[in-house]
Amino acid sequence: MTLLSDTFKRLHAKKALIPFITAGYPTPQLTVPMMHCLVENGADVIELGMPFSDPMADGPVIQKASEAAIKQGVDLRKTLTMVAEFRETNEHTPVVLMGYLNPVESMGYEVFIKDAAKAGVNAVLLVDSPPEESAELQNQLRKHHLQQIFLVAPTTSHARQQLICQQAAGFIYYVALKGVTGSADLNPETVNSHIQQLKQLSELPIVVGFGVKDASSAVAVAAEADGVVIGSALIKTLEGSQDAQETLQKVADFMCPIRNALDSL
Repeated sequence: MTLLSDTFKRLHAKKALIPFITAGYPTPQLTVPMMHCLVENGADVIELGMPFSDPMADGPVIQKASEAAIKQGVDLRKTLTMVAEFRETNEHTPVVLMGYLNPVESMGYEVFIKDAAKAGVNAVLLVDSPPEESAELQNQLRKHHLQQIFLVAPTTSHARQQLICQQAAGFIYYVALKGVTGSADLNPETVNSHIQQLKQLSELPIVVGFGVKDASSAVAVAAEADGVVIGSALIKTLEGSQDAQETLQKVADFMCPIRNALDSL
């Protein structure tokens, strides 16, 4: 049993709230305090973005956050250091690293996965590492008891959904719409219908992201899902923040209504 599996088992019928933040944004010094603040205000899992210069699946908000983090010297190595610091006082909240293959390949699969496991990472979501091309990566992940999260899109064929469900671990991330993160064209009825179909293929938890931005949209797509991921809307609230107290208050103010809304289901 992994920490992710334990977490979803503990939640049972309760919906998981999975906030996404970019490591190093708005400042490197605020990342770890923000991670703790997210947990204090209802996060069940944290998705931590690895800054990358060409985040093709992300909208302008997360792109700008990555650019700002990179300008402040945050790279993959420093992202792992932040996770390790978070783990000094939190051993119970799963951390999923989200990003792209380029920095991982530059570091090397074996080195990255070994160091990620040592830092306290539980899973990775690499947008451009599909199941058809992830055999080597998955072999290394299994050696260190890490899991690979896969995306299922509205356009994913039934046959490919089956392949993804066979290889997925931790949870399945359902992309709620066609487009990049932060898009506004969300159709909850379609999302819930697709999730029902996915549940026929896998017993893993299914979480929804892309286009979820507030309490009402979270509740709308959580009817069938086991959890929601919210990133762009959270990061947008942090624009211009430099003061620690102000930033953490913004995080708390953003998280609380969503947590309360999900708990009311």
